[in-house]
Amino acid sequence: MGVILTMTMVMMTALAVTRERERGTMENLLAMPVRPMEVMVGKILPYIGVGYVQVAVIVASGRWLFGVPLMGSLTLLSLALLLFIASNLTVGFTFSTMARNQLQAMQMSFFFFLPSILLSGFMFPFRGMPVWAQWIGEIFPLTHFLRVVRGILLKGNGVAESWPEMWPIIVFVAASAALAMKQYRQTLD
Repeated sequence: MGVILTMTMVMMTALAVTRERERGTMENLLAMPVRPMEVMVGKILPYIGVGYVQVAVIVASGRWLFGVPLMGSLTLLSLALLLFIASNLTVGFTFSTMARNQLQAMQMSFFFFLPSILLSGFMFPFRGMPVWAQWIGEIFPLTHFLRVVRGILLKGNGVAESWPEMWPIIVFVAASAALAMKQYRQTLD
């Protein structure tokens, strides 16, 4: 679930502003009486719905096709998903403000996506990696999200057990959103 969301959410949003720039519609967007934060929220909100549709398909498939248990709270899972989807969307928006065209935005997405997968504990045991790789892996929201999802779905973890892995995602969202806003304002100038 986390890998699919990372791949699709970052890429879709990374193409959002660069597509506007390439098509020449960025000037229309800039002429509107909206603030940069409103533009970012407007670009991100539809993709949150898309992310939840993907999650519904993944959870249903996991439950009925593969027999994956759902031990924990779906409400807590939904909250964790909202944070994780927002983290990926803000990264994608940041990339779209930095890239000059869609190819650059796609390349930036892959440069985020590949280390995120390799260092998150998805492919290799996290504690089996070198310490420097673990430090880098702790930066990525996928690392924390995988721990949250495993805990909620397989162990029935609650808020108290999930919080130590959720607050780093919140910090990541705030940092990437701030960077996106700073970069977006620079593209306005």
